[in-house]
Amino acid sequence: MEAAAAIIGLLFVLFVLAGVFVTVKAVKAAKRGVDRTVAQARRTVEDTTLRARQLAQPGVVGELAQLRLSLRTSMRATQEVLHAGSPDDASLREAIGLFERLSAHGHELDDELKRLEREPDRATIAARLPDLRERLERITHSAESLRWAARDRARKFAEDDLASLSDQIDVEAGALRHWTRVEDAADPLRDPVQGRPESAAPGGTKNPTGGRPAEGPARAGAADGPSDAAARSWGPTPEDPPAITARDPRTQPSYPWQKAPRTEDTTT
Repeated sequence: MEAAAAIIGLLFVLFVLAGVFVTVKAVKAAKRGVDRTVAQARRTVEDTTLRARQLAQPGVVGELAQLRLSLRTSMRATQEVLHAGSPDDASLREAIGLFERLSAHGHELDDELKRLEREPDRATIAARLPDLRERLERITHSAESLRWAARDRARKFAEDDLASLSDQIDVEAGALRHWTRVEDAADPLRDPVQGRPESAAPGGTKNPTGGRPAEGPARAGAADGPSDAAARSWGPTPEDPPAITARDPRTQPSYPWQKAPRTEDTTT
Protein backbone atom coordinates (compact mmCIF):
# COMPACT_ATOMS: atom_id res chain seq x y z
CA MET A 1 0.00 0.00 0.00
CA GLU A 2 2.82 2.37 0.87
CA ALA A 3 4.58 1.50 -2.42
CA ALA A 4 1.43 2.30 -4.42
CA ALA A 5 1.07 5.63 -2.60
CA ALA A 6 4.71 6.44 -3.33
CA ILE A 7 4.28 5.62 -7.00
CA ILE A 8 1.15 7.77 -7.22
CA GLY A 9 2.92 10.64 -5.49
CA LEU A 10 5.90 10.32 -7.86
CA LEU A 11 3.62 10.34 -10.89
CA PHE A 12 1.84 13.43 -9.54
CA VAL A 13 5.15 15.23 -9.10
CA LEU A 14 6.22 14.26 -12.63
CA PHE A 15 2.92 15.55 -14.08
CA VAL A 16 3.34 18.83 -12.18
CA LEU A 17 6.91 19.25 -13.45
CA ALA A 18 5.83 18.48 -17.02
CA GLY A 19 3.05 21.03 -16.76
CA VAL A 20 5.41 23.68 -15.42
CA PHE A 21 7.90 22.94 -18.21
CA VAL A 22 5.25 23.20 -20.92
CA THR A 23 3.90 26.41 -19.41
CA VAL A 24 7.34 28.01 -19.27
CA LYS A 25 8.03 27.05 -22.89
CA ALA A 26 4.70 28.48 -24.00
CA VAL A 27 5.30 31.72 -22.11
CA LYS A 28 8.78 32.11 -23.62
CA ALA A 29 7.44 31.46 -27.13
CA ALA A 30 4.67 34.00 -26.61
CA LYS A 31 7.18 36.52 -25.28
CA ARG A 32 9.41 36.03 -28.31
CA GLY A 33 6.42 36.53 -30.59
CA VAL A 34 5.45 39.72 -28.79
CA ASP A 35 9.03 41.01 -28.94
CA ARG A 36 9.21 40.34 -32.68
CA THR A 37 5.90 42.10 -33.22
CA VAL A 38 6.94 45.12 -31.16
CA ALA A 39 10.32 45.36 -32.90
CA GLN A 40 8.70 45.14 -36.33
CA ALA A 41 6.14 47.80 -35.41
CA ARG A 42 8.92 50.04 -34.08
CA ARG A 43 10.92 49.64 -37.30
CA THR A 44 7.86 50.44 -39.38
CA VAL A 45 7.16 53.59 -37.38
CA GLU A 46 10.78 54.74 -37.62
CA ASP A 47 10.91 54.14 -41.38
CA THR A 48 7.67 56.04 -41.88
CA THR A 49 8.97 58.91 -39.77
CA LEU A 50 12.20 59.07 -41.76
CA ARG A 51 10.35 59.14 -45.08
CA ALA A 52 8.07 61.90 -43.86
CA ARG A 53 11.05 63.90 -42.55
CA GLN A 54 12.89 63.42 -45.83
CA LEU A 55 9.98 64.93 -47.76
CA ALA A 56 8.81 67.56 -45.27
CA GLN A 57 12.19 68.96 -44.13
CA PRO A 58 14.51 69.64 -47.05
CA GLY A 59 18.10 70.53 -46.33
CA VAL A 60 20.44 69.04 -43.74
CA VAL A 61 17.71 67.32 -41.70
CA GLY A 62 16.16 65.77 -44.78
CA GLU A 63 19.54 64.53 -45.99
CA LEU A 64 20.25 62.91 -42.63
CA ALA A 65 16.91 61.15 -42.81
CA GLN A 66 17.72 59.96 -46.33
CA LEU A 67 21.09 58.57 -45.19
CA ARG A 68 19.52 56.69 -42.29
CA LEU A 69 16.77 55.30 -44.49
CA SER A 70 19.25 54.07 -47.13
CA LEU A 71 21.41 52.42 -44.47
CA ARG A 72 18.51 50.66 -42.78
CA THR A 73 17.03 49.44 -46.07
CA SER A 74 20.31 47.99 -47.39
CA MET A 75 21.25 46.26 -44.14
CA ARG A 76 17.78 44.78 -43.62
CA ALA A 77 17.63 43.40 -47.18
CA THR A 78 21.05 41.75 -46.81
CA GLN A 79 20.12 40.24 -43.46
CA GLU A 80 16.92 38.72 -44.86
CA VAL A 81 18.73 37.16 -47.85
CA LEU A 82 21.52 35.64 -45.74
CA HIS A 83 19.26 34.24 -43.03
CA ALA A 84 16.82 32.85 -45.62
CA GLY A 85 19.54 30.90 -47.46
CA SER A 86 21.64 29.76 -44.48
CA PRO A 87 19.46 26.69 -43.62
CA ASP A 88 20.02 25.24 -47.12
CA ASP A 89 23.60 26.40 -47.67
CA ALA A 90 26.16 25.97 -44.90
CA SER A 91 28.64 28.21 -46.74
CA LEU A 92 26.54 31.26 -45.87
CA ARG A 93 27.32 30.92 -42.16
CA GLU A 94 30.70 32.56 -42.62
CA ALA A 95 29.00 35.31 -44.62
CA ILE A 96 26.55 35.81 -41.74
CA GLY A 97 29.49 36.23 -39.37
CA LEU A 98 30.98 38.91 -41.63
CA PHE A 99 27.61 40.61 -41.88
CA GLU A 100 27.30 40.75 -38.10
CA ARG A 101 30.64 42.52 -37.93
CA LEU A 102 29.46 44.90 -40.63
CA SER A 103 26.20 45.45 -38.73
CA ALA A 104 28.19 46.79 -35.77
CA HIS A 105 29.57 49.56 -37.99
CA GLY A 106 26.11 50.15 -39.40
CA HIS A 107 24.57 50.55 -35.93
CA GLU A 108 27.34 52.93 -34.96
CA LEU A 109 26.71 55.09 -38.04
CA ASP A 110 22.95 55.04 -37.49
CA ASP A 111 23.37 56.17 -33.88
CA GLU A 112 25.63 59.00 -34.97
CA LEU A 113 23.15 60.14 -37.60
CA LYS A 114 20.37 60.00 -35.04
CA ARG A 115 22.37 62.23 -32.66
CA LEU A 116 23.06 64.73 -35.43
CA GLU A 117 19.33 65.07 -36.07
CA ARG A 118 19.03 66.75 -32.65
CA GLU A 119 22.07 68.95 -33.20
CA PRO A 120 21.06 72.64 -33.48
CA ASP A 121 24.25 73.73 -35.29
CA ARG A 122 23.39 73.09 -38.94
CA ALA A 123 26.76 74.31 -40.17
CA THR A 124 28.61 71.62 -38.22
CA ILE A 125 26.27 68.97 -39.58
CA ALA A 126 26.79 70.20 -43.15
CA ALA A 127 30.57 70.04 -42.66
CA ARG A 128 30.40 66.42 -41.47
CA LEU A 129 28.00 65.22 -44.14
CA PRO A 130 30.66 64.26 -46.77
CA ASP A 131 32.46 62.00 -44.29
CA LEU A 132 29.19 60.44 -43.16
CA ARG A 133 28.11 59.88 -46.75
CA GLU A 134 31.42 58.16 -47.57
CA ARG A 135 31.07 55.82 -44.58
CA LEU A 136 27.52 55.02 -45.62
CA GLU A 137 28.61 54.16 -49.15
CA ARG A 138 31.33 51.80 -47.91
CA ILE A 139 28.94 49.99 -45.56
CA THR A 140 26.12 49.69 -48.09
CA HIS A 141 28.55 48.56 -50.82
CA SER A 142 29.82 45.74 -48.61
CA ALA A 143 26.27 44.75 -47.70
CA GLU A 144 25.22 44.73 -51.35
CA SER A 145 28.23 42.58 -52.27
CA LEU A 146 27.19 39.95 -49.72
CA ARG A 147 23.56 40.12 -50.76
CA TRP A 148 24.12 39.74 -54.50
CA ALA A 149 26.74 37.01 -54.00
CA ALA A 150 24.23 34.99 -51.95
CA ARG A 151 21.55 35.52 -54.60
CA ASP A 152 23.87 34.49 -57.45
CA ARG A 153 24.88 31.38 -55.51
CA ALA A 154 21.26 30.39 -54.92
CA ARG A 155 20.40 30.98 -58.60
CA LYS A 156 23.38 28.90 -59.75
CA PHE A 157 22.32 25.99 -57.54
CA ALA A 158 18.77 26.26 -58.86
CA GLU A 159 19.98 26.21 -62.49
CA ASP A 160 22.19 23.16 -61.89
CA ASP A 161 19.37 21.30 -60.19
CA LEU A 162 16.97 22.18 -63.02
CA ALA A 163 19.44 20.97 -65.67
CA SER A 164 19.96 17.66 -63.86
CA LEU A 165 16.22 17.23 -63.43
CA SER A 166 15.61 17.94 -67.13
CA ASP A 167 18.15 15.27 -68.14
CA GLN A 168 16.52 12.70 -65.85
CA ILE A 169 13.07 13.55 -67.22
CA ASP A 170 14.32 13.15 -70.82
CA VAL A 171 15.74 9.72 -70.01
CA GLU A 172 12.53 8.64 -68.30
CA ALA A 173 10.40 9.96 -71.16
CA GLY A 174 12.46 7.94 -73.64
CA ALA A 175 12.03 4.83 -71.52
CA LEU A 176 8.27 5.34 -71.36
CA ARG A 177 8.12 5.59 -75.18
CA HIS A 178 9.94 2.28 -75.77
CA TRP A 179 7.36 1.17 -78.36
CA THR A 180 8.02 4.11 -80.69
CA ARG A 181 11.48 3.08 -81.90
CA VAL A 182 12.41 4.15 -85.35
CA GLU A 183 11.92 1.23 -87.73
CA ASP A 184 15.35 1.16 -89.18
CA ALA A 185 17.29 -1.88 -90.29
CA ALA A 186 20.33 -0.50 -88.52
CA ASP A 187 18.50 -0.53 -85.17
CA PRO A 188 19.95 -3.50 -83.21
CA LEU A 189 16.76 -3.70 -81.12
CA ARG A 190 14.57 -4.32 -84.15
CA ASP A 191 14.07 -7.83 -85.60
CA PRO A 192 13.09 -7.32 -89.25
CA VAL A 193 10.95 -9.94 -90.91
CA GLN A 194 12.66 -11.43 -93.93
CA GLY A 195 10.57 -12.11 -97.05
CA ARG A 196 10.29 -15.50 -98.67
CA PRO A 197 12.67 -16.22 -101.54
CA GLU A 198 11.12 -16.58 -104.95
CA SER A 199 12.61 -20.07 -105.28
CA ALA A 200 10.31 -21.29 -102.49
CA ALA A 201 7.11 -20.50 -104.46
CA PRO A 202 4.60 -23.36 -104.76
CA GLY A 203 4.28 -25.40 -107.96
CA GLY A 204 7.82 -26.77 -108.14
CA THR A 205 9.23 -23.79 -110.05
CA LYS A 206 12.90 -24.02 -110.52
CA ASN A 207 15.14 -21.46 -108.90
CA PRO A 208 17.18 -19.08 -111.04
CA THR A 209 20.26 -21.31 -110.73
CA GLY A 210 18.48 -24.19 -112.48
CA GLY A 211 18.44 -26.52 -109.46
CA ARG A 212 15.63 -28.52 -108.02
CA PRO A 213 12.72 -26.80 -106.36
CA ALA A 214 12.97 -26.09 -102.64
CA GLU A 215 12.06 -28.93 -100.37
CA GLY A 216 11.06 -29.06 -96.71
CA PRO A 217 9.64 -25.97 -94.97
CA ALA A 218 8.87 -24.08 -98.18
CA ARG A 219 6.81 -26.90 -99.64
CA ALA A 220 5.12 -27.48 -96.25
CA GLY A 221 4.17 -23.82 -96.13
CA ALA A 222 2.76 -24.02 -99.63
CA ALA A 223 0.67 -27.06 -98.71
CA ASP A 224 -1.02 -25.24 -95.84
CA GLY A 225 -4.54 -24.07 -96.45
CA PRO A 226 -5.72 -20.45 -96.59
CA SER A 227 -7.15 -20.75 -93.09
CA ASP A 228 -3.72 -21.54 -91.64
CA ALA A 229 -2.14 -18.65 -93.49
CA ALA A 230 -4.87 -16.32 -92.24
CA ALA A 231 -4.37 -17.54 -88.68
CA ARG A 232 -0.66 -16.86 -88.97
CA SER A 233 -1.28 -13.41 -90.42
CA TRP A 234 -3.64 -12.52 -87.55
CA GLY A 235 -1.18 -13.56 -84.86
CA PRO A 236 1.44 -11.22 -83.37
CA THR A 237 4.59 -10.61 -85.37
CA PRO A 238 8.02 -9.85 -83.89
CA GLU A 239 7.80 -6.20 -84.99
CA ASP A 240 4.34 -5.53 -83.55
CA PRO A 241 4.41 -3.09 -80.60
CA PRO A 242 3.50 -4.52 -77.19
CA ALA A 243 -0.04 -3.99 -76.06
CA ILE A 244 -0.61 -1.24 -73.47
CA THR A 245 -3.29 -1.84 -70.91
CA ALA A 246 -5.50 1.18 -70.35
CA ARG A 247 -5.56 2.53 -66.81
CA ASP A 248 -8.69 2.64 -64.77
CA PRO A 249 -9.55 6.34 -64.17
CA ARG A 250 -11.09 5.44 -60.80
CA THR A 251 -7.72 4.27 -59.47
CA GLN A 252 -5.77 7.31 -60.68
CA PRO A 253 -4.49 9.77 -58.02
CA SER A 254 -6.09 13.19 -58.12
CA TYR A 255 -4.00 16.37 -58.34
CA PRO A 256 -5.00 19.98 -57.63
CA TRP A 257 -4.77 20.89 -61.31
CA GLN A 258 -7.01 18.04 -62.51
CA LYS A 259 -10.77 18.20 -62.86
CA ALA A 260 -12.87 15.79 -60.86
CA PRO A 261 -14.37 12.94 -62.97
CA ARG A 262 -18.08 13.18 -63.77
CA THR A 263 -20.55 11.03 -61.90
CA GLU A 264 -22.01 9.38 -64.97
CA ASP A 265 -18.55 8.24 -66.08
CA THR A 266 -17.83 6.46 -62.83
CA THR A 267 -21.27 4.85 -62.57
CA THR A 268 -21.13 3.42 -66.08
